Amino acid sequence: MLLCQKPPMGWNSWNTFGPLVNEQIVLETADKFVELGLRDAGYEYIVIDDCWPAMERVDGKLVPDPEKFPHGMKYVADYVHSKGLKFGIYSSASTRTCKGYPASFDHEFEDAKTFAEWGVDYLKYDYCYKPQTIDYQILYRRMGLALRSCGRDIVYAACNSLPDVHDWIRPTGAHLYRTTTDILDNIVSIRDIAYCQLDKIGLSATGCYNDIDMLVVGMYNKGNVAFGGCTDDEYTMHFALWCMLGVPLMIGCDIRNTTPQMIELLKNKELIRIDQDAECRPPMIISGKNPDGTHSAKLILFRLLEDGEYALGVFNFTDGDARPIRVELFDIGLSLGSGKALDLTDVMTGERFENVTETFCPPMNYHACRVFRGRIVDAK
Repeated sequence: MLLCQKPPMGWNSWNTFGPLVNEQIVLETADKFVELGLRDAGYEYIVIDDCWPAMERVDGKLVPDPEKFPHGMKYVADYVHSKGLKFGIYSSASTRTCKGYPASFDHEFEDAKTFAEWGVDYLKYDYCYKPQTIDYQILYRRMGLALRSCGRDIVYAACNSLPDVHDWIRPTGAHLYRTTTDILDNIVSIRDIAYCQLDKIGLSATGCYNDIDMLVVGMYNKGNVAFGGCTDDEYTMHFALWCMLGVPLMIGCDIRNTTPQMIELLKNKELIRIDQDAECRPPMIISGKNPDGTHSAKLILFRLLEDGEYALGVFNFTDGDARPIRVELFDIGLSLGSGKALDLTDVMTGERFENVTETFCPPMNYHACRVFRGRIVDAK
């Protein structure tokens, strides 16, 4: 069976907890996944990021920090599995992890076997402190081989943002691959990360997805990547944009302590439906660049979906400009002479716009977005 037929959805400890991650946090997060309905919304992976191991291997094997994880990793994995969820862990293709803990360089097959014995379903594989004399591609191939021969299906999440990663990562066996710098909890970071991938998102496809980093939805300037925080409208833009781009959705906030509004946003069925569309087609970039080639603050995306449907996303990154954003249907392929129109429904409000021809100008606030599902119909 093909792993990752759609972009993975889950939660990762890094954005909020960083080096403070521990057993209690992970178990309570698994409980909350079920209680809040996130599991039923499609999120399935609970992933522990960096800083979980003891500082020394034991008999050549990675072992968890006994203070942070007193019952061991198999206990944690079993608990996560008992909730109907899947369990993920972190390592690095180097001598040390990004925070200086033992990593998997020259221990790839042994570590993959250990992860399989613990019941790991997902490995985030980072890239810090790599020996300079070894080709980075070889190191990702090694772990790809190790995971495929460990006796367990483990999603391989390669975390390597080198400029050429798109060219070589798929043959390593990776199911998703990081392409950006680390996200921070502010709208500038969200915008810059998304825009830097607009010309590369088409290289993402079924079984191996462009990963533009984890979500900061609901963090409100708290935690490990706090850097100013966002408004609710900005978090909505962030989540909707990730869904329109069809990328992995890994929650980064403390779901035990965020607001009900953010939980409802993360569970939005229509936005998730767009992200998880079976065809996994990237969106067309209808508008996103200025005449001089710089990125425009007004972004329009149009995406083909299964069953003859379409998604239209309009994003306003301008400061203080609440004017409607003009969408020319000619640019998405519907000329005035085609005899066709669009029926659109706002996925967040349910507002309908029927038989739209030629031009569509949805009212927009600044630092806000609108996303629509639609079908092509005969023009009246």
